[in-house]
Amino acid sequence: MRGVGIDAVDIERFRVSLERTPAMRTRLFTPEELASLGDTKDPVPSLAARFAVREATMKAMGVGLGAFDFHDVSVVRTESGAPRLQVRGRALDLAGSLGINDWHVSITHTATVAMAVVAAL
Repeated sequence: MRGVGIDAVDIERFRVSLERTPAMRTRLFTPEELASLGDTKDPVPSLAARFAVREATMKAMGVGLGAFDFHDVSVVRTESGAPRLQVRGRALDLAGSLGINDWHVSITHTATVAMAVVAAL
């Protein structure tokens, strides 16, 4: 294992940020991620969890904000519905330089907190 990262996001605080800055959705999340939410009644918990994935990925790589673009890391679902980390761009280049070639991701949320754990292998 090359690194592990964990992050927690307060869902209501994230909701307020999204309401205050609507462009944040497209700045943080890929079109595919936004489309995958479909007609979800309340997409904010899922978005908060996906944001936590980005932060946890940075921590797993030992870097901070700005090391790569938010769109360089995204969450896709496998056929079984399990989340899978998709890494590209500067994040992929950085992972390669660190010897990271595989990822494991776990995402969860309650009514108030979204969390993610990312293992870099």
